[in-house]
Amino acid sequence: MPTWDNFIGNLPEVTGPEQRKVSFKEKLKWTGIILVLFFVLGMIPLFGLGANALQQFEYLSMILGAEFGSIISLGIGPLVTASIVLQLLNGSGIMKFDLTKPEGKKKFQGFQKMFSYFFIVFESSIYVFMGGLAPDPALKAMPVYFQLELLLTVQLIIGGLLIMLMDEVVSKWGFGSGISLFIAAGVSKEIFVRAFSFLPSPTNPNIATGAVPALFQSLAGGDPITAALMIASIIATVVVFAIAVFGQSMKVEIPLSFGRIRGHGIRWPLSFIYTSNIPVILIAALMANVQLWARLLQNWGYPILGTFVGNSPATGLVAWINSPDIVGKVIKGSFTFLDAAHAGVYLLIMVAGAVMFSIFWVQTSGMDARSQAKQIMASGLQIPGFRKDERVMERLLNRYIWPLTVMGAIAVGVIAAVADLSGALSRGTGILLAVMIIYRMYEDISKQHMMDMNPMMRKMMEH
Repeated sequence: MPTWDNFIGNLPEVTGPEQRKVSFKEKLKWTGIILVLFFVLGMIPLFGLGANALQQFEYLSMILGAEFGSIISLGIGPLVTASIVLQLLNGSGIMKFDLTKPEGKKKFQGFQKMFSYFFIVFESSIYVFMGGLAPDPALKAMPVYFQLELLLTVQLIIGGLLIMLMDEVVSKWGFGSGISLFIAAGVSKEIFVRAFSFLPSPTNPNIATGAVPALFQSLAGGDPITAALMIASIIATVVVFAIAVFGQSMKVEIPLSFGRIRGHGIRWPLSFIYTSNIPVILIAALMANVQLWARLLQNWGYPILGTFVGNSPATGLVAWINSPDIVGKVIKGSFTFLDAAHAGVYLLIMVAGAVMFSIFWVQTSGMDARSQAKQIMASGLQIPGFRKDERVMERLLNRYIWPLTVMGAIAVGVIAAVADLSGALSRGTGILLAVMIIYRMYEDISKQHMMDMNPMMRKMMEH
């Protein structure tokens, strides 16, 4: 009789490289191919799609690396959900995986893939049958209407499976992971379009959508207010990028030694932003889901979470968790005390949410002092001058981990909120995600491939 281990061991997967180390050129090739394929899939619309109620949730699509209305409308949502659920089950002890051993890692990855399949099918069905991506109303009277819903669901499932396979290709043959690559690609595309698009703005056909061409057009047309708005958005984006890179590069290094080898040791790095981009992803996803439910409740006649006018939140909770463009209001001369209160509440929500999710993530994902102490001790390391004792290591790590957890989360919340309030070219969450992902990719490339890359590229990486 087949067991769970046999089942998850026989799930389809992308074959990994036979050689232990993949060259820089090979990784660059496969990363580029997958990136192009991701953008191409994002331009393929769903056949038979009518109303696209998800299109207004640009915030959510950016986090999910999705393009609502295309074949990859699911994005990385099922993969991230499966990973988070499994991490929580493992951290809480409901399901236990020994990630220090190859068998435990393989089992964890197998269950993660199985969960991903489930969430691909589940989320595809929810998107279609709950009305998020509905069939064309013109076909409602025709007998194919119900089959069209099934066809939309199947298309979403195919897109979700393609994203999962592309993620595996990047993880085994490219740089980093596909999940990170797709998020960074989506955010980078949004910033590029908002910065350089020459297409006319829907609200003002005489001005381009992109900030740079709009700046020159407004200066030539004698419109100082629009020019000031464009300059402010560009400067805000650059400043947020710089602050995020600085925060990501800050680390606390704990000196450790190998117990059996005297005179040899390493420095165990703990990042200032200890929980990385997890808190800001979770608080952003929570806010996006509140907006989604508020819209559904308003459509059903129960606007208990607030109301929308068009696609903009107007009243209630959804209005308070939607960031106001403070810098834009100041430039236009429409800034009021209520706007200041709104900005303060939004900043408080972002910071408090980031801290709460950061603490939650540390306690449930194996990043707490006890789990880290076990990992360090299993590596044969110890604190110089102290006996090899896990409790001593745990006490030392506790001095750093909890302050870094809270301070890093506060910094992340403040950076994301300030970017939103200053009218940057992308949401603060997106900019943070892109910076952290690209910076980590840069660190990995510089460590693994500095010797086998092109000399000109190596010189650029060194600087």
